[in-house]
Amino acid sequence: MARTILLETKTANFLELLGNGKIYRVPPYQRDYSWSEEHWEDLWNDIIEMRGKPQERHYMGALVIEGRSDREFLIIDGQQRLATLSALALAVLRQLLALAERDIEPDQNRQRATALRHRFIGEKDPASLLESSKLFLNESDDPFFQDYLVQLREPINPRGLIKSNKLLWECHTYFLRRLGEVADLAGDGEQLAMLLNETVARQLLFIQISVEDEINAYTVFETLNARGLELSSTDLLKNYLFSKIKVKSDLDALQRRWRHLITTVRQERFPDFLRYHLLCTYRQVRKQRLFKMVRDTVRDPAAVFALVKELEQRAELFAALQDPSHEYWNEWSGCKPYVRELKLFNVRQMMPLLFAAWERLDKSDFARVLKLVSVISFRYTMVSGLNTNELEPIYHKAAKGVLDGELTTPAQIFAVLKPIYVADERFEHDFALLELSASSVRKRLVRYILLRLEADRSERSLDAETDSGSIEHILPENPGPDWDEAIPAEHWASAVYRLGNLTLLEASSNRRIGNEAYATKQAVYATSQYLITRSVVELAPESWTLDHLNRRQQEMARRAVHLWRADFV
Repeated sequence: MARTILLETKTANFLELLGNGKIYRVPPYQRDYSWSEEHWEDLWNDIIEMRGKPQERHYMGALVIEGRSDREFLIIDGQQRLATLSALALAVLRQLLALAERDIEPDQNRQRATALRHRFIGEKDPASLLESSKLFLNESDDPFFQDYLVQLREPINPRGLIKSNKLLWECHTYFLRRLGEVADLAGDGEQLAMLLNETVARQLLFIQISVEDEINAYTVFETLNARGLELSSTDLLKNYLFSKIKVKSDLDALQRRWRHLITTVRQERFPDFLRYHLLCTYRQVRKQRLFKMVRDTVRDPAAVFALVKELEQRAELFAALQDPSHEYWNEWSGCKPYVRELKLFNVRQMMPLLFAAWERLDKSDFARVLKLVSVISFRYTMVSGLNTNELEPIYHKAAKGVLDGELTTPAQIFAVLKPIYVADERFEHDFALLELSASSVRKRLVRYILLRLEADRSERSLDAETDSGSIEHILPENPGPDWDEAIPAEHWASAVYRLGNLTLLEASSNRRIGNEAYATKQAVYATSQYLITRSVVELAPESWTLDHLNRRQQEMARRAVHLWRADFV
C-alpha cells in the first residue's frame, strides 16, 4: 500500500467498512472485549428507533485504522463497536437459520443467511468448509470468536469462559433475545434481513480515520475529544512495545509483566506515569510527543524490557503516592500526612523528584522532601494560584540532580526548588484574600486549612479523617434580611466564601443555628470546642462585619506563614 497520505478521514457506514473483501485485525495485545449490557442496550434502542426511517442516521463515533495493505487494516480504536455489531449480525444469521429449521420459508431464509454472511461476516473456506471472518479480535478473544460465534456454535460451558469471552457470548445472546421480542422480526426472515442489511448496514455511520503508522494514530488520540482517550493511548503504547517482541516466550513474559504494571498504576493513569518517569531524564516531555519519544528511544527487544524494568521499579511508589493507606506508609507513617495533602491538592508535577528521592535518599530524608513539596504545592498552587507550567522544569532539574548524585540532602534540593517557593510576603497577602467555593473538593480543602489552624491554636492533634467538625459560614450562604445592616447585601456574594468567614463547628450546633442572625450564632460559638470559633466572639462581640472578616483572615494569614513553611528557610 502506498504510504503517501498520513491521515485520511471520511464517513463510512457499516456496509462500506466490511465490503469489498476488507479484513480488520485487532492487534494481538489490544485490550479484551469489555462492553456490557448497558452498551448493547443503547445500541439496540438506537437501531430500533431508526428502523423503518431510511433517512435517519446514527453516528457510532470515530474508527481509527492503520492500513497494512489495500485490503487489510489494523483497528487502533473501535474494536468494541465492530465486535458488537458482528455479534448482532451473527444473531440475525442464527435467527434466519432457526426459521429455516422450523420450516418457515426454509430456502429463502437459508439464502438470506448465506448472502448476509458473505457480506458482513465472511465466506466459507472451500477446503475446510469452515466459515471465515472479516474481523479478527485480539489473542484472548479471537479463538472464541472464530470457533464459536463465527461458526454459530454454542460453548459447552458458558460459565467457565474467561470474562471477555463470556461478554462476547452474552452480547450475542442478548441480541438473539431482543430479536425474538420484536413481533414482526421473530418470525419474518425478510424483516430480519432488512434490519441487518438496511438499518444496521446503511444507517450506522462511522468517522473512519485512516492513519499511516502508529505515530499518526497517537496524534489522533491526542487531538480527538473522545471518550476513552487515555485508555486508547495506553493501548497504542502497549501495542508498539509488543510489536518489537518476536519470540513467543518473550511475548508471554512481557504480557505477564505488563498486566502487573497496569494493575499497579491503573490503565487510565499510565500515560501520566510514563511521562513523569521520562521527566526524570528529559527536561521537557510533552504529552503530545510521548509516543514519539518512546518510539525514538525504544527500538529493539532489549530496550523494551529495559523500559519495562525501569517502570516496574517506580510503579508501586507512583500508586502509593496517590493512596495514603498504601502499605508503603505502614513503615513510614510520618509520610502519610503529606501524601494525604498532596492527594487533596491534586498535584503531581513533583512526581519525578519523589521518584529520585525515594531511590537515592534514606527514608527519613525522603519524608522531609515529601513535606517540602507539600508546602510548596500549598503555597504555589492552592493559595497563590500561580502558573503550574513553571513547576515541571524545576522539578526535573531537582530530580536529575538527585539521580546524578549532585543533590544529596533535602537542603540542597530546596536550593533548587526555591524559585517555586512562594515568599512569605506574597503568601501572606494571597492567603489574606483567599476565597474558597462551595464545591465538595473545596470543602475538603477548607476543613484541612481550618483544622490546621485550630491544631496550631489549641496545641492538640486533629485529624481531618476523624474529626467531626463541620464548616460553618458566619455570614450564612443564604442570609436573611437581618444581616443587611452589618454587611450590605451587595457584599454578600464576595464575603460568604472568604476564608475569614469560615470556621469549625460541631455538626449538631451547625444544623441548629442554620441561617440565624449573628446574635443567635454568637451564643453557640462561645461554647464550641474549637478555639478558632470561640475567638470569633472575642473579635466581634456584637456584630459580624466586613472589617471583622478582614481582620480575622489577616490574622489567619500571619499564622499560615509559619504553619506552611519550609524547614530550610
